[in-house]
Amino acid sequence: MRKIKIIVSGGGTGGHIFPAISIANALKAKQDDIEILFVGADGKMEMEKVPAAGYKIIGLPIRGLQRNFNKENLKFFSRLFRSLRKAKKIIKEFKPDAVVGVGGYASGPLLHAANKMGIPSLIQEQNSYAGITNKLLAKKADKICVAYQGMERFFPADKILMTGNPVRKDLIQLENLRAEAQFFFNLNPNKKTLLVIGGSLGARTINHSIIENIEDFKDKPIQVIWQSGKFYHQEMKEKLAKANIDNVQVSDFLTRMDLAYAASDLVISRAGAGTISELCMVKKACILVPSPNVSEDHQTKNAMALVHQDAAMMIPDIEAKERLVKEALLLLDNDSELEKLEKNIALLAKPNAADEIADEILKMIKQ
Repeated sequence: MRKIKIIVSGGGTGGHIFPAISIANALKAKQDDIEILFVGADGKMEMEKVPAAGYKIIGLPIRGLQRNFNKENLKFFSRLFRSLRKAKKIIKEFKPDAVVGVGGYASGPLLHAANKMGIPSLIQEQNSYAGITNKLLAKKADKICVAYQGMERFFPADKILMTGNPVRKDLIQLENLRAEAQFFFNLNPNKKTLLVIGGSLGARTINHSIIENIEDFKDKPIQVIWQSGKFYHQEMKEKLAKANIDNVQVSDFLTRMDLAYAASDLVISRAGAGTISELCMVKKACILVPSPNVSEDHQTKNAMALVHQDAAMMIPDIEAKERLVKEALLLLDNDSELEKLEKNIALLAKPNAADEIADEILKMIKQ
């Protein structure tokens, strides 16, 4: 019997890549005789992350249009044409039974070519505000898996499936890890813990909001685990050392996010779709500071989807330096509010998202 073959396409950011890998892993777990090929964009992080996860990837020369005028924009149409031609060649040679698009530049040419060739396709949209690539592909897609209510604003309602966003398996059961986490980070079990995260590169506003108000943490009965990101780490480390505050620990990268979440009572974070799905999964009260540097301001829309359900607090980026640390300290001192946020965010968790999406892909092939 012929092997089932599937192409997973997209990337550009961790928010697209990690769900894609989770879906591929779920497919592998369900079906031994399956071959999965990834298609990404040359020079983007998927070209490194996907092989590290054990999958083959082919790159397309596609690039996005820059928002301000840039010489690179002049090459957009020639790159798009070459990407469409290469996508068609990949499909002809690999002969997939289905294609999956997770958003990002590469999924556009690949799914467009697949749709023209009559191959079933599924889109996974992570955000509460659909990306332009997925909006363009939705008309021809067979199924569209989403993580937020109200997505019929962007997609045909009869194609939408509410699955949630896939998250890492190591975040699904954290209840019994708190003692281990406190030991790992050398924390006092009698004090509350604030976790500050801004992605692997770091979030400038969050970092500066913390360091410019660092004196507010002095002599408070709390402790802080702070991931500054590698770009800002040296500067933040030096400023923290000068401030001489011993209840704040800063690192460029947290190798054990499961333990960081398990130790925390409150999380400060950006509002990317993947991070929000993780926060729902680990049931943590959070203050979200949406990045203003993203297309269609989708992080604010992601955050507001939680705020409307009393499942998170949100502070706009422009107000963070003045408000973020003050609000975090007030919230850490308010047990009933922390409990309410934890309870409400837990209701939004979708622990089986990757499995449900994998089931839909296999069902689509059989039909």
